[in-house]
Amino acid sequence: MSGTVRYLYGIAEAAPGLSDGVAGVRGVGGAPVRAVADREVAAVVSDVPAADFEEEPLAAHLEDLTWLEAVARAHHGVVDAVAAHTTVLPLRLATVYRDDAGVRAMLAAGRAEFLPRLARLAGHVEWGVKVFFVPPATAPPAASAPPAEEGLSPGRSYLRTRRHERHTWDSAYREALAAAERVHTAARSRAVEHTRHRVQQGPLVQGPLENIANHAYLVAAEMSDAFRAAVEEAAAGTEVVHAEVTGPWAPYSFAAAPAAPGREASAG
Repeated sequence: MSGTVRYLYGIAEAAPGLSDGVAGVRGVGGAPVRAVADREVAAVVSDVPAADFEEEPLAAHLEDLTWLEAVARAHHGVVDAVAAHTTVLPLRLATVYRDDAGVRAMLAAGRAEFLPRLARLAGHVEWGVKVFFVPPATAPPAASAPPAEEGLSPGRSYLRTRRHERHTWDSAYREALAAAERVHTAARSRAVEHTRHRVQQGPLVQGPLENIANHAYLVAAEMSDAFRAAVEEAAAGTEVVHAEVTGPWAPYSFAAAPAAPGREASAG
């Protein structure tokens, strides 16, 4: 496919100031951002090369971490710019439609879903909370290990020590899970919605700690300070967990999915 397609960043109310709010904002590939409206709702879009977003080239691009990072940064930058002016439903990365008519058809089909969700999210922000298990730094010192029995062989003594170390690790892990639940209870009490994400593993984890909880919370903007304080207080008092609080963000985890698939541009 030659020409351009419409790359969608998010959906907002078609308020008079929306176009002014995105004026001068640049999106994917440095393309200018604009609003495409259908009655009360509008999509924030930019024109991108169709050749980059066909199914096959897009699949290849998604394996290119440099390309993916650039698109993700541009996408989130546009969403953040819109969120600074009005409530926005962020859309998933690489949501594209063939033309403005396709965008308007999607807006018309999803209006009944989008408007209540926008109303629900107005005045709210997203906070993320990850809890990490901090295992015992070293094996228990000899002074705290159980006394060796007279005549115990070196092999059996080693196994006995290993069982003691494992018991210490298991006890710390149970304590960490209980602490993570306390953190979640404190956070949830100050949020209007919450969603549980999969814990991060493999390359997504930075550092040696194990991610044991990964949640997102929808919080009234004026409650943000109280939310953070409650989470930090709940995580204090134990050395077996580290709580990472991020935000405030546009409500990525609480935006409804678009009413139609985001691959319309690839239709025949």
